[in-house]
Amino acid sequence: MDKKYSDMTPTELRTEIATLKEKARKAEQLGILNEFAVYERKALMAQAFLLNPDDFKPGEMYRIEGDPGVFFQLEYLKGRFGWGYRLGGDHYEEALPISMLTPVKEGM
Repeated sequence: MDKKYSDMTPTELRTEIATLKEKARKAEQLGILNEFAVYERKALMAQAFLLNPDDFKPGEMYRIEGDPGVFFQLEYLKGRFGWGYRLGGDHYEEALPISMLTPVKEGM
């Protein structure tokens, strides 16, 4: 049985991320886009477990990795997900893995 990401060591997580990215690359080459998307999302989730949730502050603005020019207002954290709203959108609440959030200040 596979280990949960929360039970993996940082080394195991990095190995898992590399494996998932390689599977995603192969799926993309074969044109299996839904499989590619699944592996990419799994890699993002594994990356979230390498980050410290305490580094993400509710009330702050973040850029969304893979979605240039879009900003995310973080309202609260639950586990490895940041909950909040995309600015300029329909203003519905959504959750993103913290590995997708980059502080606006870093991007300048």
